[in-house]
Amino acid sequence: MITFIHYVPSTRYEVEMSGALDGIRVLDLSTLVQGPQAAAMLHGLGAEVIKIELPEIGDMGRHVGVLEELGTSAFWEACNRGKRSVTLDLRTEAGHEAFLKLVGVSDVVLSNFQPGTLDGWGLGYDDLAAVNPGIIWAAGSFLGPTGPDALREGADIVGEAAGGVISGIGNDGEPVTTAGTLLADHWAPRTYRQASWPHYSHGSELDADNE
Repeated sequence: MITFIHYVPSTRYEVEMSGALDGIRVLDLSTLVQGPQAAAMLHGLGAEVIKIELPEIGDMGRHVGVLEELGTSAFWEACNRGKRSVTLDLRTEAGHEAFLKLVGVSDVVLSNFQPGTLDGWGLGYDDLAAVNPGIIWAAGSFLGPTGPDALREGADIVGEAAGGVISGIGNDGEPVTTAGTLLADHWAPRTYRQASWPHYSHGSELDADNE
């Protein structure tokens, strides 16, 4: 049993911060761990992060381990600390237009949609760069944006298996086990964060995958 002595979700109040990324605005379209944690790290360095979620669906992380006494998911709060939030349906004309306006006044866009999804909505890198040539587009995926496995879906546990991590854990004759933490999903955000630093990458299309 877990007992919470005191808990104040960090996304429920404003925090004045200063850091290396002061004045940088990040649009976070991502879900679960990979992208959201990277965006939270950028916020920790001083960036303003705007979380953008589709209506009804939202970030799937909202539904992971919801605690009744908090009325929210501590998992989601940890990955989305300090962010502003807005709901936009990017599949509609109004949502599409509103998002491009935000792109025009932002520096970084983070996404971990399946490769090709945003392109199909007219919101791929070329579309965003036409509005803001200096935009940094950091797209995370399971097995990268190109190649025969680009469209395969997957998250941490599958990434651990594909990368060979699981094969080195446990004892002979025992059931297969994982690393005990979201190893791939927690490592990928560090790649995201480093690749997204505007000082090094302005006007770039970048990819960070789980393997």
